[in-house]
Amino acid sequence: MVKRTSTILIVEDERTLNDAYQFILRQAGYNVLSAMNGKEALKIVEEGDPALILLDLRMPYMDGVHFLQSYDPKHLHPTVKIIVFSNYDMQKEIEQAYKYGADRYILKAWASPKELLKIVQDALREPKAAK
Repeated sequence: MVKRTSTILIVEDERTLNDAYQFILRQAGYNVLSAMNGKEALKIVEEGDPALILLDLRMPYMDGVHFLQSYDPKHLHPTVKIIVFSNYDMQKEIEQAYKYGADRYILKAWASPKELLKIVQDALREPKAAK
């Protein structure tokens, strides 16, 4: 197993998926933090320094779009990458995600656990695009 030092924040309200993503990423050697909604995620990013946020859109209390609107990477973590990982493929939601700072938008149904790991690894290797 390759040792990794990057911290990944998973923001997913479906417990089974949250646990599965944590397991996959921890097995690959990443440090993993977890939140069940956008409010919890904001608190975590204010206290920690994730390299990547894996963000669902539809969640209770604060959804992914509102998280993106509230999160200001310029003042918190300018190099953090945000991958929206959602089951929703409505053009409006995709456009909003990119408008408010997402680096990538991936449909959950298209990504097996192995593909998810590759997406994360690729995102962490790529430099943060200027917005």
